[in-house]
Amino acid sequence: MDKRINGRQYGYLTSNNDGKFVQAVKNQQIAGYSVGIVYIENVHYPMMPGNVVNAYTYDFPVRMMAVPNLTNDRLFEADPTIADDIIAVAKHMVENEGVRAISSACGFFGNFHKQVANAVDAPVALSSLIQLPWIKTLIKPNQKVGILTANAAALTPELFNSCNIIDHSNIVIKDMMYSENFAAVVDMRGHFDNGKARDEVVNAALTLFEEDNDIGAILMECSDMPPYAAAIQEATQLPVFDFITMIKWLHHAVMQRPYSGWI
Repeated sequence: MDKRINGRQYGYLTSNNDGKFVQAVKNQQIAGYSVGIVYIENVHYPMMPGNVVNAYTYDFPVRMMAVPNLTNDRLFEADPTIADDIIAVAKHMVENEGVRAISSACGFFGNFHKQVANAVDAPVALSSLIQLPWIKTLIKPNQKVGILTANAAALTPELFNSCNIIDHSNIVIKDMMYSENFAAVVDMRGHFDNGKARDEVVNAALTLFEEDNDIGAILMECSDMPPYAAAIQEATQLPVFDFITMIKWLHHAVMQRPYSGWI
């Protein structure tokens, strides 16, 4: 069965092919977005450059839409009533706004990864955790992946299963839930000292590394941690993966450009 959206063109326009016949997709009123990002509607803290929902993070356009009435607590608890709302937002972006892939702005959206992927006719990557199997193939078989998270208690077997992660051994987790500054993204206090928040996340990564020298890479679950990725890498000298590495990977997969140049 042909699941392509009727009428949609999928390709890069250049001066050589911009004169070809094109057709509009019914009800589509905007275009040019590679990745659509669903996010929590009710949040209250600064969105720093590098944050998934700060548009300045990207060098390509992304479409962002809130999931109505969604809170941190509902997402951390994997409230099953969230699924239909996420699917509705994702389908709207794909079917009416030309979005080519769906991601999110919290690793715990991953509790609904399988449901959304099954419902939407586009690639879906709802949690940065889906990178875990791939990361494990990049490092030595006996090495571990250090995971920094905003809520370790919510990193459940059900979450890993929904993200199609069969083997979640050889991971070491560091919880940022009880940090003084970074935890503002959880308790919604509306402000934090960014320098101190950066230091807390970097120190957490260093603690992971110091407590277990078999760690071969760092993976950040939280969508608020990418602003500190470079500082973590400088401090640990390890590969660092986060939502932005995943979203850029998605973007390049669904927005391939033809190569040109001298031979």
